[in-house]
Amino acid sequence: MATAGADRGAGTMQVPMLDLQAQYRPLREEILAVVTRVCDSQRFILGPEVDELERELARMLEVPHAIGVSSGTDALLLAMMALGIGHGDEVVTSTYSFFATGGCVVRLGATPVFVDIDPVTYNIDPSALAAAITPRTKAIIPVHLYGQSADLEAILAIATRAGVPVIEDAAQAIGSRYKGRPVGGFGLIGCFSFFPSKNLGAFGDGGLVTTSSGDLAAVLRRLRVHGADRQYYHRAIGGNFRIDALQAAVLRVKLPHLAGWTEGRRRNAARYDAWFRDRGLTDRVTTPVALADRYHIFNQYVIRVPNRDAVKAHLESRGVGCAIYYPVPFHELECFAHLGYRVGQFPHAERAARETLALPVFGELTQAQQRYVVDVVAEAVGRHG
Repeated sequence: MATAGADRGAGTMQVPMLDLQAQYRPLREEILAVVTRVCDSQRFILGPEVDELERELARMLEVPHAIGVSSGTDALLLAMMALGIGHGDEVVTSTYSFFATGGCVVRLGATPVFVDIDPVTYNIDPSALAAAITPRTKAIIPVHLYGQSADLEAILAIATRAGVPVIEDAAQAIGSRYKGRPVGGFGLIGCFSFFPSKNLGAFGDGGLVTTSSGDLAAVLRRLRVHGADRQYYHRAIGGNFRIDALQAAVLRVKLPHLAGWTEGRRRNAARYDAWFRDRGLTDRVTTPVALADRYHIFNQYVIRVPNRDAVKAHLESRGVGCAIYYPVPFHELECFAHLGYRVGQFPHAERAARETLALPVFGELTQAQQRYVVDVVAEAVGRHG
């Protein structure tokens, strides 16, 4: 494979972890036009832009009900509020995810019960999940981490036996599929994020909840506007969980491009896999495993490397953007110390936190940039492996 000169000490190439400017440039005029449309209408809260976005996303995700909300975090919070989860309740979830997955449980006064991950997919281990169910369990939250579905068949079987609902944390997984169906429609509620770095990103915060239940959809819609069916008449205590019309308009421009962007990420992931293999690096670089019954959207391309921190520092010194998702499992965080977990209790998550590193994989990444990334990783693991 041709190189970009990294092994010969040539000049540094700058490869960002994510290049939102490259995504924005071809859409700029269309996006500015819809922003102007919303500004001219002066309808910034809910309204037709949000209604249309919800319909378009419901079609894409193959669910009857899609409700736009203010963020992925608020999607999780709203989902649990709609199910009445609170003091004395337990919610079982992975110890290895973005903080909101566990933090929202505590915000409602409930207790998060953490379990270990499958070391291949980084998703929740169904056998560990089954062992964590108690009479106090009121929900299970599997996370479709990095854009690959969790083992939903096994998880749903456990949930059915226990008689508890599943809330899918699909914040990183819009467009991901499990056995041919989009994630977010398997559990009672699905939760998505439109944070700008996601495959479908807004120009700020935004999120979505999905459900197949009409009754539950009505509750979710009510709770996102302070529990009111009409202004000033509140049936429940909710919150201000509405997605802005401006964000909805931007997302409507971007949505038709999502499939193409995702295929670009998948092509880049496959190219990394091949080039790491061709360079004979697979004994020192463990590449992601995309399971055959799942459609991985590669919100992140995450490798395992020995001496990860030294490898990361070397990549950054050579201009390669990279990131650690996530350096500290939940059970080791200070804010969850009261739960009584100990270091060593969840070895797969702890090892992932020490060894994983995300590389650039965005759809606009060029082959020259990818060659350079592979060269610099080879250089790094040669020095620090």
